[in-house]
Amino acid sequence: MSIADIRKEYQRHVLSEADVAADPIAQFSVWFDEAVKAEVLEPNAMCLATATPDAYPSARIVLLKGVDERGFVFYTDYRSRKGTELADNPCASLCFFWAELERQVRINGAVQRVSRAESDAYFQTRPLPSRIGAWTSSQSSVLASRETLEAQLAANAQHFANGSVPLPEHWGGFRVVPEEIEFWQGRPSRLHERIQFRKESGRWVNRRLKP
Repeated sequence: MSIADIRKEYQRHVLSEADVAADPIAQFSVWFDEAVKAEVLEPNAMCLATATPDAYPSARIVLLKGVDERGFVFYTDYRSRKGTELADNPCASLCFFWAELERQVRINGAVQRVSRAESDAYFQTRPLPSRIGAWTSSQSSVLASRETLEAQLAANAQHFANGSVPLPEHWGGFRVVPEEIEFWQGRPSRLHERIQFRKESGRWVNRRLKP
């Protein structure tokens, strides 16, 4: 079978304006809870797309760690490629795809760092090896060998053997403040349902888009 022949017909759900909440954050929460109940693998996994100031894009999967009316939060090394691109061009796109439910959510918006206190509160909930790992790897920089990384990890594990690991200056959260959120529901014959919310004059308005 060729790649072009791979095809799945979507027909599990429908989506209409009457189905969605007036607030897209509330609607996202409904769909997210349904993804969790459906035992979607990594329901908080999302594709994060960033770009340099001259519009060269890059994308990767990160994990959502918080969502409320202020936006969608994830954490990373600020020195990483995504961190430096967001510092230079603080806009991003997020995309969730829950294949088991034949659903997708796309989010576009400005990006801001979360407070140091918020980053620290989350950091201290991470497993000890993950906290030590944040001190070990300068994410996205060139690595001479895996052995070099493991040696540094061992040294840091010994240094933080008492379990007290402070939040590194180079590590913390970003919040994507949504300006546009689109809910996509797979439908037969590729005639999918798409309802898009946009912020206009400080309030959310929605409209249906063609498939």
